Amino acid sequence: MKNFKKYYQIPASPEEVYLAMTKAQSIKLWTGAEVEFTEEPGTEFSFWDGDIVGKNLEFEYGKKIVQQWYFGEESEPSIVTIKLHEDKRGTSLEFVQTNIPDEDFDDFTQGLDEYYLGGLLDFFED
Repeated sequence: MKNFKKYYQIPASPEEVYLAMTKAQSIKLWTGAEVEFTEEPGTEFSFWDGDIVGKNLEFEYGKKIVQQWYFGEESEPSIVTIKLHEDKRGTSLEFVQTNIPDEDFDDFTQGLDEYYLGGLLDFFED
């Protein structure tokens, strides 16, 4: 199991980034796919027709999102913590994920960069 941590600069306020990541209509815009999402702890979510599925654990408006992402039944829970820090260029997004299975790590983190966080960046840079 591996952990992944990366910072992303986003040219928008932490509140704008938070709303883009917690409202189903907004998520649909930057992922370009069907999404099931409710901003409520204990609810399950699905991005890209089930390519990423998990459970919402915690929300702190404009500051933090904590989720559990599923990697199949054998795997330990993978916890994703997204923290939003205001900085002079907008927002510094800190993305931390624990317990990514070794065999999935390279493909998965590349996908995160290109589609999940890459899509979010493109959304705000247009």
